[in-house]
Amino acid sequence: MSNTIQVSIRGTGHYLPGAPVASETLDAREGLERGYLAHETGVEFRHFAQGIDQIKMAVGAAKCALDQAGLTGDDIDLVISASGVPFQTLPSTAPLVMRELGMADGKAAAFDVNSTCTSFISAFEVASRQVAAGVCRHALIVSSEIASRGLPWEKQPEVAALFGDGAAAAIIGGVSGHEEGIQACLMRSYPSKYEACQIAAGGTRFDYHENRDEFARNTLFQMNGADLFKLTIKHFPDFVDELLEKADWRKDDVDLVVPHQASPHALTHMVRQTGFGAGKIVNLVANIGNQIAASIPTALDHARREGRAEPGTRLLMLGTSAGVSFSGLAIRM
Repeated sequence: MSNTIQVSIRGTGHYLPGAPVASETLDAREGLERGYLAHETGVEFRHFAQGIDQIKMAVGAAKCALDQAGLTGDDIDLVISASGVPFQTLPSTAPLVMRELGMADGKAAAFDVNSTCTSFISAFEVASRQVAAGVCRHALIVSSEIASRGLPWEKQPEVAALFGDGAAAAIIGGVSGHEEGIQACLMRSYPSKYEACQIAAGGTRFDYHENRDEFARNTLFQMNGADLFKLTIKHFPDFVDELLEKADWRKDDVDLVVPHQASPHALTHMVRQTGFGAGKIVNLVANIGNQIAASIPTALDHARREGRAEPGTRLLMLGTSAGVSFSGLAIRM
């Protein structure tokens, strides 16, 4: 297609901290009936970052991607941190990732892209346009999340138990062919449900000095699952159809779907809603939990390492995020 953004994925990698933590372990810790959290969430295991920070996880994933691509930090011209929650409010996270990778001052650009759970998709599009335009040779995208922080274990343990920590990365480079690359990209936002999924403190909304109690209360993650479900069921199928139309693909043309790993129940519902067969869906969430922005690139790395995303594969990345937004990319591998 003439409007293809001609890029290729040169390498991917992911990082999971520590040993998997079973839902039954969390049942015991929270004083819940054995099997409760696995039943409510569908998540059996997840990883928690203990003794390692967000940047070290990002570097671990990035090094895996560089090794797979046969590249070093000297080959990277652009570093994008694509995480829902940054390392700190200011500065952005990407320059620190660049520094910890051993990349010298002034050798690359580094900035953050944040659309919460679909940050990787947004960053992938931004990086791809820069590579295709010749602004940079190779772009490194890293999504690293410590999702286990600030969870509502006391009031909503069935929400808290959905999440796990991890990082994943991808390296984007140019191509010489005309078919390989992004065939279509789409994002639609529905801010009527802005408050349905949020961590309200940490920015300028609540003043720590004026009301420390209110600030502290709003550092915990909050989610209204019913509102999110209603909005998604109403709009997501049409969103997918619009993305496919932009790519000039039919559903049968799609070989693989790499979705945000929101929850096992959400992925089951997506299969039913969109009409893609379960065999086309990369589904890891029962064993890793919801890793916020890291979930899509982690699933992508698994698919590539399993040989499910080989050259010529028609692949969809799909996700929903707080805000509320839907994001998608149609890619010819």
